[in-house]
Amino acid sequence: MAAKAAGKKSGRVTIREVAEDAGVSVAAVSKVLRDAYGVSDALRAKVRLSMDKLGYRPLAAARGMRGQTYTLGLVLPDIRNPFFADILVGVNNALERTQYRSLMGTSQSSTSGELAIVEAMIDRQMDGIILIGATEDRANLDHIAARKPLVAVGHHDPASAAFDTVNNNDQLGGLLVVRHLAAAGYQRIAMLSLQSGTSTILAERERGYRRGMMEAGLGGFIAVTHAPQTLRDVQLAARRMLLGPNRPDAIFCWTDFIALEVISVATELGLRIPQDVGIVGYDNTLFCDFAQNSLTSIDQSGELLGLQATRLLIERIKGRKQAEHFVVTPRLVARASTLKA
Repeated sequence: MAAKAAGKKSGRVTIREVAEDAGVSVAAVSKVLRDAYGVSDALRAKVRLSMDKLGYRPLAAARGMRGQTYTLGLVLPDIRNPFFADILVGVNNALERTQYRSLMGTSQSSTSGELAIVEAMIDRQMDGIILIGATEDRANLDHIAARKPLVAVGHHDPASAAFDTVNNNDQLGGLLVVRHLAAAGYQRIAMLSLQSGTSTILAERERGYRRGMMEAGLGGFIAVTHAPQTLRDVQLAARRMLLGPNRPDAIFCWTDFIALEVISVATELGLRIPQDVGIVGYDNTLFCDFAQNSLTSIDQSGELLGLQATRLLIERIKGRKQAEHFVVTPRLVARASTLKA
């Protein structure tokens, strides 16, 4: 009676009330909550039905004292890039039939901001962390992984043993872009990349771009421009490229988000796309298909990356120690921004 009274006073449904409604023991409900070994599907369904009916929510702090909170931390560099939404869809799909829930923080592509969010997540006893577009080096990532299960999305480090990684083959992606543009008749192919000394994915895309240019016999036209990740800086960089004496006839951009801004700048300057300048993005986000954009892009299966990252993290939480490094094969989706009539 005391437990029930305490539950009513706090406004929260108690585990005892769930057990009574389901017609099972408190221990049985506890096993379902802990996803314990040996719980039958029938028992799990019965308990879940009562939880839903009564609106039962486990108290995260109490679960943390027992060793798990069933919360996963997601750290994003930016919420404006639509590609990260694709990853989040994959994460949510992976969590749909589990007890886990995700909580998100944004670092604004800052190493100090990323570390601060990770520390806050560890303080709040989250069971594991997914870092998307990590700015960290191996030492920092190893330090995080020693304290919490960790998966890094968009960070190439196949030799890491302490944490898992999930990527597409970024070097192949860059290579596919150049092969497509060269086959379409473009020669002065430039790359607009992010100004970052720590991003392994950008380093791989640039390697693919350079390799593609050399393979196509266009090594003399290699040109990589770096810009900070703000729209004003991207606009300025695009203007310099398109108004310069050696104007490129095609630009490979590090993301769709940036490529759409380059399309806007080129249009303002009176350039025809794709006749005067071809433009390619990376991520194949939903905005590529809009008629006014029709942007050629590299598809790296964002939902699949989120799905696999979540799978690997839960496996880590459950005790797997050996590192796994999942890699998606990218594909180029050609649209009007590079297809000359």
